[in-house]
Amino acid sequence: MNLIVAVDQNWAIGNKGKLLVSIPSDMKFFREETSGDGKVVILGRKTLETFPGGRPLKNRVNVILTKNPDFKVDGAIVVHSMEEALEAVKEYEDEKVYVIGGDTIYKQFLPYCNLAHVTKIEHAYEADAFFPNLDEMPEWEVTGESDEQTYFNLEYQFVRYEKKN
Repeated sequence: MNLIVAVDQNWAIGNKGKLLVSIPSDMKFFREETSGDGKVVILGRKTLETFPGGRPLKNRVNVILTKNPDFKVDGAIVVHSMEEALEAVKEYEDEKVYVIGGDTIYKQFLPYCNLAHVTKIEHAYEADAFFPNLDEMPEWEVTGESDEQTYFNLEYQFVRYEKKN
């Protein structure tokens, strides 16, 4: 299983239910990486609510994790536990499944992921949601980095982490 996330220099990912920043090339990378035939995204209900119209993402299977037993959304698989989510994605190829947030979902599923696509933004934002710092976790190693890129005055790069065997 994969995960995909954008973090600031403190590994923050959000504030007050919103992304810290929207960088067009990061959004494009996210779309290209997670959409297409057989691709699946796992996300929490609160993350779903941040999408346009609160609708599931197009061109991929959406697995929404919520504690609310009455929650339903057209065009998505709704589950109520991590175990149910893992069961729901069993029929899909492991490398086509992406955990996309929010912070609680990332933390729950990190042990099941082998590959992390991390957009690292060289800025510290005010934040209330964080991702675990993979640089401090010995089981993860950097296996690829893009050149540093700039969006207005923001510097960022795409970093690929893989779990060591």
